This record gives sequence, structure tokens and C-alpha cells, in this order.
Amino acid sequence: NHFNLPVPDRQSMRVIVGPPLRDSLINFGVKEDQVTEALEVFRQRYTTVGKYENHPYDGIRELLQKLKAQGHRLYVATSKPEEMALDIMAKFELSQYFEMICGATLDESRDTKDAVIAYLLDLNRDIKEAIMVGDTKYDVLGAKVHGIPTIGVSWGYGRVSEMEQAGAVAIAHSPDELFELLQG
Repeated sequence: NHFNLPVPDRQSMRVIVGPPLRDSLINFGVKEDQVTEALEVFRQRYTTVGKYENHPYDGIRELLQKLKAQGHRLYVATSKPEEMALDIMAKFELSQYFEMICGATLDESRDTKDAVIAYLLDLNRDIKEAIMVGDTKYDVLGAKVHGIPTIGVSWGYGRVSEMEQAGAVAIAHSPDELFELLQG
């Protein structure tokens, strides 16, 4: 609306989740020289309201509790700006399950899934075996760069077919199925 561009339907806009926001804005018609302004407009709303307009999927809190109780080391690697991810995880009382929550930087020096994972791995050199759990092809592709297998989940924003094509080692259709896959 800010740039008088056509507003796509909600389903079409699902592809915004995953890639860097700058790329998504350009794909939806924002001109290159307007991207900085578009990011500011987006973040004005997102940082005050938008980031809290979500909720944990059913069964996720229980899954995290079980994994933590088993001694698994859990991390978050998100393309969302790190400070926003920290706020969201705290709001929904999920931070307690994770050793570290890593995200993108607002200055865009770390804005891809690959870059966030590299940062996380650099800070945690003692990670020997890792499995990415993600809901988009960007999770699969970012982890693949670092030799990390990915289990895709079908209840998120991405398409199962895209995660499979990107190389997901399995697809979970429920938190219980994900727990079983992580046990194997």
C-alpha cells in the first residue's frame, strides 16, 4: 500500500518467509532504490505488532521439552533479525529450550540462512553432529552448505515438494513424527 503496489493475496505472500526480506520486497515490485524505505515501513509495524501475531504450533513446546530432557542441545538459526527472534522466543517462553538463538543482522551483513548457520557454528565449534529442522527450502539449502542434513516439516510456510527437491532427508507431518525422526 505504501508504494501503491498491488497487494497480493495471503497465500501468494507466503513465499516472503525464508529468503532475505530485501529479495522478497523486490520480487513483489518494490524498486531497488526504494528497498531501504520499504524495510523501514515493514519494520515499523513488524517490531511493534507483527512479530507477536504468531504463535507456537501445537505440540512444539512439548517436543522441545522432551528433546531438552533427553539432553539434546537445541539452537535456533533464523533469517529473521536476531533481536526480533529473541523477543519472539521470550514472548512465547521458548528461549529456555535453546542454548543460542541466532538470526540475521539489521545491517544485512548476515542475512541468509547459510550465513546465520555459519555464524552459529563459528560460535559453537564443539557441535559435532547437527540436524536442521526447517519448514522451507532455504533451511535445507542453508544447512546443506555446511553438510548438515535437514528434516523438513510440513506444517510451516514452505512447500514439501521444494524441501524434497532441495534435499531434505525426511519430512515430518507432526511434532510426534518429528520426534521419532530425530530419535533415528
